[in-house]
Amino acid sequence: MEHEHTHHETHDSSWQTAISATLHCLTGCAIGEVLGMVLATWWGWANVPSILLAIVLAFFFGYLLTFTSVRRHGLTFNEAIKVAVAADTVSILVMELIDNAFVVAVPGAMDAGLVDLLFWSSLVASLVIAFVVTVPVNRWMIGRGKGHAVVHSMH
Repeated sequence: MEHEHTHHETHDSSWQTAISATLHCLTGCAIGEVLGMVLATWWGWANVPSILLAIVLAFFFGYLLTFTSVRRHGLTFNEAIKVAVAADTVSILVMELIDNAFVVAVPGAMDAGLVDLLFWSSLVASLVIAFVVTVPVNRWMIGRGKGHAVVHSMH
């Protein structure tokens, strides 16, 4: 009976850890995605360069958040880069694929201006959907000692 209780706690905590990891990833992705789309729209860039800028910035800020966190735990610069890449790459990739596919699929979203409700609502909806899709991916990876399990093992 005790074994079942322990297994249940592990199961619950893995979902909590996956949600926490995905929220962390979402923060970096959202900063990069929003900044990239805002800048590209402001500069009048075409769709493909706009998406590429948003993706590059999402990866940059996603990695940066983990990098700074693990540096505070005493990792060297090079170790922190390795941990950030190991922890975040798949999560950011899934999130970026989902949120950009959603925005591209919404009619008119890529052509909407910064003052258009469609611009902001499609961007927010894309990030929410990406979060929902990425949580089980992160849970699967954490359960196998990958992704954010690398970061959480440091706590």
